[in-house]
Amino acid sequence: MKITLNIGGKNYHVDTDLPLDISIALQSGVENPNAWYIPPPIIEAEYNEEEEWVGSVAEGGPVNFNHISFNPHAHGTHTECVGHITAEKNNILDSLKTAHFVAELISVAPIKVGEDRQINKEQLEEYAEELEGKDAIVIRTVPNSDIKKTQQYNHTNWPYLTEEAAAYIASLNIQHLLIDLPSVDKERDNGALVAHRAFWQFPENTRKQATITELIYVPDQIIDGTYLLNLQIAPFVNDASPSRPVLYALNNK
Repeated sequence: MKITLNIGGKNYHVDTDLPLDISIALQSGVENPNAWYIPPPIIEAEYNEEEEWVGSVAEGGPVNFNHISFNPHAHGTHTECVGHITAEKNNILDSLKTAHFVAELISVAPIKVGEDRQINKEQLEEYAEELEGKDAIVIRTVPNSDIKKTQQYNHTNWPYLTEEAAAYIASLNIQHLLIDLPSVDKERDNGALVAHRAFWQFPENTRKQATITELIYVPDQIIDGTYLLNLQIAPFVNDASPSRPVLYALNNK
């Protein structure tokens, strides 16, 4: 289906039959990406010994009836709200009320600082014109490869946003931040979570409708630029939910 959107006074054409999925599908086992020092996700057939019933057609059951055990923060693409860092129980369903946003995709090479790799404010300021008026920012770190779809991140000291970089994104009134890392913060920071706090402007001016989506994967063939973002989440009453962000190209011709 082709639709027309008016963005900033200009008409853009969107072909909804050409989605660009930037999520990582959740799968059972060690081929799934993993972070935060917990076992891999498990998807397996339910067994009911009392009823002598198995939830696997291949094993003689009437239907496939799988039990799934995972953590949304550790096991794939997920979207989180400020409830991730608050004592108050804020949930993602209350934060993310709509699903379509104008997003800017940028590619950034983290800068080596001591033993760390950082994305800083100055790097993002280079995209100030492109980011103006956008609802969402999608950050692809480079170098980039599909290894990100199965990466075991534990003890890797992955790249992260500086506090100033996260605050800069918030200052642009960008409501949705998407990145291809397990966290916008440093792997081991003693619980400081300075980028999360700066983006949500917590606790001084908390942005309860803002979200952070982590562990995306943006293939190289998707070029930097402006897109329509469809940010889909599962209806979990939780601070985070597995999600499926999808981009659609905008054509003004």
